[in-house]
Amino acid sequence: MTDDMDLDPTIAELLAEAAANQPEMPQVAFDENAVEDVTNTFGVPGLSDSRNASVRMPNAKLPSEMGKEEDNPLAKVDFRVTSFTPIEKCYEDESNHIFDDKTYYKTALMGEGEAAQRVHKILSKYLVCQDPKDRTVYRQQIVTAFWELVKNIAPKAVSKSIPNPKRMLLRFGVVLPSLFTPEQKQLFSTVILENNTGEPVYYMDEWFRDIGSGRLTLSATDEARPKKAAGGANQQQLLSLKGKNDGKLQTAENMLTGKESERHALESELRGRIDALCNHFPLPNLDPHTSAYTEAQLKLFGDIQERLRALQRNNKEIVTYLRELEEAKTTANSLNAKMNEQSVTMEVSNADLEVEYNTVRQMAKMTIGRKGNQFPVFTREFYHCIPQLTGFRENVINTLHWIESIDPTAFHRIHKNTPNRIVPYVLLLPTYGDFGFCWEPFDRYNRVTSRGRIVVPMYPRDLKVSLLMAVADLRWQVAKEKASFYWMEEGLTGQYYQWIEEQKLKGDLKSFFIADYVLWMTKEANGTQVMDKKLRAIFWRFVPFAQEKKDDLKKRSMVYAELYQRDLNRAMSDGY
Repeated sequence: MTDDMDLDPTIAELLAEAAANQPEMPQVAFDENAVEDVTNTFGVPGLSDSRNASVRMPNAKLPSEMGKEEDNPLAKVDFRVTSFTPIEKCYEDESNHIFDDKTYYKTALMGEGEAAQRVHKILSKYLVCQDPKDRTVYRQQIVTAFWELVKNIAPKAVSKSIPNPKRMLLRFGVVLPSLFTPEQKQLFSTVILENNTGEPVYYMDEWFRDIGSGRLTLSATDEARPKKAAGGANQQQLLSLKGKNDGKLQTAENMLTGKESERHALESELRGRIDALCNHFPLPNLDPHTSAYTEAQLKLFGDIQERLRALQRNNKEIVTYLRELEEAKTTANSLNAKMNEQSVTMEVSNADLEVEYNTVRQMAKMTIGRKGNQFPVFTREFYHCIPQLTGFRENVINTLHWIESIDPTAFHRIHKNTPNRIVPYVLLLPTYGDFGFCWEPFDRYNRVTSRGRIVVPMYPRDLKVSLLMAVADLRWQVAKEKASFYWMEEGLTGQYYQWIEEQKLKGDLKSFFIADYVLWMTKEANGTQVMDKKLRAIFWRFVPFAQEKKDDLKKRSMVYAELYQRDLNRAMSDGY
């Protein structure tokens, strides 16, 4: 997890460049139409009645009332996938008309008790207020009021029958559609609502939905979890054992699949060489006799023996992984039987959901930073993003694809000398922040195959920079965990730490790395040399560009040609 931080000067400069290139958006100090919508749509007797109203929607089920949900397909990592698929269709062809509903505001706040009342009261005052000091006070008050409203609505996100206005309030922070410009309203009305990408990218309402139904585990936190009822500790132990065993099971399957693919390739090569060896040409005037082995065929004997030895080694490894897979499956069956006996489900209590709500609110604060704009409600006054750089799911996936095209090992995690591509969960929060960050690099019960978690603001000045910061944070934490006690000596973190010490720089080490990673991906990747020579060499080795990018850069400058030659030398000496 990351602490709040001020903008690094390097990143601030990049964001300033991005802001300078964006079109001016209209500023709003007073909106008569918005005020009229608020008073007309919510100035009804039901508002005062809602004080004692139940927090639950009539058809909504709380997590404690739900049975075990189906497994979350996004939680399983498919190691056969090697890259993101670029999203070509980012918007629907037609509007969904959710924001055209005249009762949107009323539906969004209806049934939410005093929290809704407070939001309505403060928002009404804020929209009509023209005194700058008073507006500042109302802006601060609405932050707490809005998040209390989110706390009320979050449990209802589990239900499929949650009204769309409540869903959009969680997803985009849209409380009042009249705060859109017509162009913004059209844009948000054509956003693709369902996740058809197969990638683990979540909006806030989807996050609460899967947390509440048990398809996602609670995010890691330093706070003590709510005490469980009798037997809860044993159930928690079973769940943790299941998490660890799931990692072993998936690892064994992954390694076995890889070795089977290797065996198939070796057998194909062996079959081709044997076919070539058994091919004899007829001899003229000596029918029916054929020729002896040619020089090329004689060389195949050594190749065939080499393949046979490789197959023998491969078979030993397959036997080992088959045994590990069988043991993991036996353990899984045993754990499932015990869980069924004790009726252990993946349900999440209301207390646990409240802990996750507090975690998400802390995440939102961290995307903004100490000096950022904490205003939680979507309004054209603060939204200055162009459509392509707004944090919609499809834009985020396309940006991640761009990052991985330059840094192909960004999501790699090494296990048994095998790189596994594991894309983290991505939580998109409707904030006006600029900071993307990694909340946790992997699940504490399954460090091998579990997904990490990164958080990204939806309305930043530059979406690419925010995502680069999050990926850099993930990279740093994964590398540090891999090096363990030797993180100041070995690998990426060790080399970088020693360089920082040589420069006698004081400050947060990870923040320095994040800023340098952004430079690496935005400047050095294009051939603009802005980094120290030794630092560039560290990144070239431990945060390598794609091979095509390396081939291009070596032609641009002797600096990159020298680094390229070092790669070749290390490969020849097997010291890479």
